[in-house]
Amino acid sequence: MVEPLPTLSSQMTFEEIEAAIAPHGLILMGGLHPSDCQYGKTIVLLGTGENFWPCFTTSAEYLDGQADPVDRWSARVIGQLARKLNATCSFPSNGPPYPPFIQWALQSGRAFTSPTKMLVHDQVGMLISYRGTLHFDTKLDIPAPPLIHSPCDSCVAKPCLTSCPVNAMVDGGPYELAVCHDYLDTADGTECLSRGCLARRACPLSDGAKRLFDQTAHHMRYFHAR
Repeated sequence: MVEPLPTLSSQMTFEEIEAAIAPHGLILMGGLHPSDCQYGKTIVLLGTGENFWPCFTTSAEYLDGQADPVDRWSARVIGQLARKLNATCSFPSNGPPYPPFIQWALQSGRAFTSPTKMLVHDQVGMLISYRGTLHFDTKLDIPAPPLIHSPCDSCVAKPCLTSCPVNAMVDGGPYELAVCHDYLDTADGTECLSRGCLARRACPLSDGAKRLFDQTAHHMRYFHAR
């Protein structure tokens, strides 16, 4: 059962937002003050935390056997949170046109472009799952990002470039999507399907996601649905 929301102050704080989203297994993955006023004055990026999977697997969306359970769960839960927090919301799947989530992630200062050209986040590494955003019509105080420079700048080994068995991720990109899918069709691709992309998991910061293999396998089934 989800705990009741805390009493909110007249000037919303990130601590209050964090307390409101935590019972749902969501975490704050960054914030920004957008230049485009159509998105409000403050955008807060929400993603899956280590407690997401236990929350999600008891939900109606997971149990009903229908398509796109994570997207439907996100729409319901984040939609409810937005209403209770006097905000609006958007989702990566809203479109076309689609909201510029990658642009927002980079502008938040919490995510960076990795050598593979995929995003890396200061808390969850390359195991990123943005589930939605909250948009506030007031300018909230945003905590300073913990990193000033990209963590990749000081990463000597750069295992994201060397861990893929078929070299689908190369320095400077692009990501060889077809090569990846062909490998996942083979018996050797079983580990990536059941435990997640080896290159993404190899990022030292990905340990911070504390992601269960069951969650990763679920995402991989949708990624490699063919």
